[in-house]
Amino acid sequence: MSKITKSAKGEECQIRIPMICNYNPETTVACHLGGGGMGMKKKNLFIAYGCSDCHDAVDGRYRTDDYNPNQLKIFFYEGVFRTQEILLEKGLIKI
Repeated sequence: MSKITKSAKGEECQIRIPMICNYNPETTVACHLGGGGMGMKKKNLFIAYGCSDCHDAVDGRYRTDDYNPNQLKIFFYEGVFRTQEILLEKGLIKI
């Protein structure tokens, strides 16, 4: 685990999907973007701090009729932007 992925522990969920998010920092992990190929993950720059329920929703392990896949991606990308701001404040990434 990198310093960035470890930094998710105890943080608030930044994906925040309404009616899905459990708002429990004890379940927060570093959620990665897909797209690196089967079983591959993108770089840690593109993580979002996500609770277990939001993580399951954006990864497709939890099916929801309330949101389509594109809406779930938007929630995820917004979480990535909020997480990047936190990572900048923590000094884990630099511009």
